[in-house]
Amino acid sequence: MATEAELVVELRGLVAGQMAAHAGTGPMPIAERRRLAERYTADVLDAHAQQAVARGDAPLSAQAEARVSRAIVDRIAGAGGLESLLGDKDVENIEANGCNNVFVHRTDGSYERVSPIAESDDELVELIRAFASEAAIGDDEKGTGQERTFDRNNPVLDLRLRDGSRLCAVMSVSARPSLSIRRATMIEANLNDLVGRGMLSAGMAEVIQAAMRAHLNTIFAGGTNTGKTTFARAAARAIPVTERLITIEDAYELELYDPDVHPNVLAFQSRRANLEGVGAVSMSALVRTALRMRPDRVVVGEARGDEVIDLLKAMSQGNDGSFATVHASSSGQAFTRLMMYAVQAPERLTFEASAMLIAESVHLVVHLDWTPDRKRVVSSVREVVGFDGRDVASNEVWRPGPDRRAVPNTPLRAETLDRLEAAGLRAATIERIGW
Repeated sequence: MATEAELVVELRGLVAGQMAAHAGTGPMPIAERRRLAERYTADVLDAHAQQAVARGDAPLSAQAEARVSRAIVDRIAGAGGLESLLGDKDVENIEANGCNNVFVHRTDGSYERVSPIAESDDELVELIRAFASEAAIGDDEKGTGQERTFDRNNPVLDLRLRDGSRLCAVMSVSARPSLSIRRATMIEANLNDLVGRGMLSAGMAEVIQAAMRAHLNTIFAGGTNTGKTTFARAAARAIPVTERLITIEDAYELELYDPDVHPNVLAFQSRRANLEGVGAVSMSALVRTALRMRPDRVVVGEARGDEVIDLLKAMSQGNDGSFATVHASSSGQAFTRLMMYAVQAPERLTFEASAMLIAESVHLVVHLDWTPDRKRVVSSVREVVGFDGRDVASNEVWRPGPDRRAVPNTPLRAETLDRLEAAGLRAATIERIGW
């Protein structure tokens, strides 16, 4: 008698054949595809049960039939071998270097190798193309018009999955087709939730929440996967519900809209040129567009190009309380990064002009890092106090401790503390921090 795994392979081929005969010329909406897969799977399982009875064999139990059905439908109309991983809220990142060399990072910092997500590299490519087809349908419905081709001529694919996760896949430029998925986790977390996870102290959380209410312009910096977006999103939950926020990203990740917390959010996503080389919309152009749409605050996810100048101008010209995320290995390096983007922009600012613009625009830099035991933490907070030639002058009010966790260092300036206290920071909190 065939095992469940062998039966899944056998019956999936029958269902796939029926699906292929039914398919039209264009991509099928995911809901319709799943409905058909469920119907055809039920049909082949009924036929299999009738054949088993005719032979005098016992049919599958209800539990076994449910498992086989779910495996077939997931492979054909869902996310295949990724379905269970995408359904696991503790899985944060998925990395597949080929169909059978798969690793996951979990929210508790653990890391492990898991079962193959496809039976062959060719099947992995087809799975990725199914994701692309679903995204293409969504783009058509939204009118965004993104190209979603994945083949030897278009070997890099970057898209957003239906659950908000980000997928990047490659083929031809690597030995095997591969993908990386960054899950959208802790969407509704606030800074108090992050305190509970040990990411920062309660006192620091109160300071940053007050900084958000006091409209201090902030840069959230850190290395890859240190939690910049999660932290920025959590900090933003301290912003008053009455404010209008406009976000600009290369790929939707911030997800600030919340009908109760942030009901007035407009989210922009940049667009690459299509196969004909037209239709591109840059982050910089979107920042300028955002400023014409009456934002209270402008938010830039992953600032790394020309848009930095427009963001800094917005911060210094009335859109106080704006913020951005930036890749940097330290809080001090965040200034260097911003300056490099500014001097390379079409405006060609000098280093001196860039330092002055940053000093006039940014109030705080919050840097995130990893502890030696791979826990995400806030490692440093800097207050900008001015500029000196090519240098942005700052005080490191929290500095990295022995395990990279931030420890109190230099006190905030009196004028900054006054703004924070006016925004609700308690004097008892300042005393407890121990500057």
